[in-house]
Amino acid sequence: MAHDGRRIQQSTGTADKAKAEEYHDKLKASMWDQARLGVKPRHTWNEAVVRYLAETTHKASQCSDKTHLRWLDRFLNGRMLDEINRELLDSIMAARMAENVKNSSVNRVNEVIRAVLRKASNEWEWLDRVPRIRMLPEPKRRVRWITHDEADRLLTVLPKHLVPMVKFSLETGLRRANVTGLQWSQIDLTRRTAWIHPDQAKARKAIAVPLSAAAVIVIREQIGNHATHVFSYHGNPIVQVNTKAWRKALVAAGIENFRWHDLRHTWASWHVQAGTPLHVLQELGGWECVEMVRKYAHLSSEHLTEYVDRLSSLKLVGNDSGDLATIQLRANK
Repeated sequence: MAHDGRRIQQSTGTADKAKAEEYHDKLKASMWDQARLGVKPRHTWNEAVVRYLAETTHKASQCSDKTHLRWLDRFLNGRMLDEINRELLDSIMAARMAENVKNSSVNRVNEVIRAVLRKASNEWEWLDRVPRIRMLPEPKRRVRWITHDEADRLLTVLPKHLVPMVKFSLETGLRRANVTGLQWSQIDLTRRTAWIHPDQAKARKAIAVPLSAAAVIVIREQIGNHATHVFSYHGNPIVQVNTKAWRKALVAAGIENFRWHDLRHTWASWHVQAGTPLHVLQELGGWECVEMVRKYAHLSSEHLTEYVDRLSSLKLVGNDSGDLATIQLRANK
């Protein structure tokens, strides 16, 4: 019963009578402070999690968010948001590290905590401030891509049903799920385009996919194989591509440390090496911001060549056949 006589029904989160009564008394006192003194109401971590999940159903990563939140339940269940301080966060980090996981796994948990607390502070006004959440250093991985020659070798040893999917991936840069799930209703061969619906895209935004001549040929070769899906095998849509056949083909082609997703990295790398600007690559690949494609920038330095030549006093002189024959030192005037 509240101080004003209103009946409130909610779980105390415990079967212990003494703890339940203590929770009741704290709740009643808090409501009195809110009504009489204008004190901002306090909220629990559980309330924040429920609201956070309800507001982030659009996130492609919500499934992993739920996994992290379930793990966090042992530390934060029933906690008031304003009780979550740096000391508690450090103890959570230590517990996660004790499980001998990588720094990236620790950081993913911390990112979920930070996301919930930031919403509670910036959007819901449940918190006055968010404690600083420390992140662990993560090694930056090299972008794994293969050359055109390696791709040709791979295509010659792949099973026939995977060949068109790999070719299409190298032509479009689409993610695995977008290739395996591609349906005829998403293809317009007349306009040479395909599209990925928002609920199929990682960024939850629709992606228009212009089709190259090679991609169109791959699509045309699949006509009549399946009623709804573009890529199929023995009358069924292909769902899994990371198979024994895929791994066996990689070995046969002499390609190591290569995942299916690296086909997307390869597509992007080839584009950059061919001179495609990063902002264009961003739009083609459906990335949210240009920062996400900067990891490919080092693969092309053509746009910097004119600047380094300005400083150099070495001038290349060609012979009659057009070959570079001599290097003549001339003083800049």
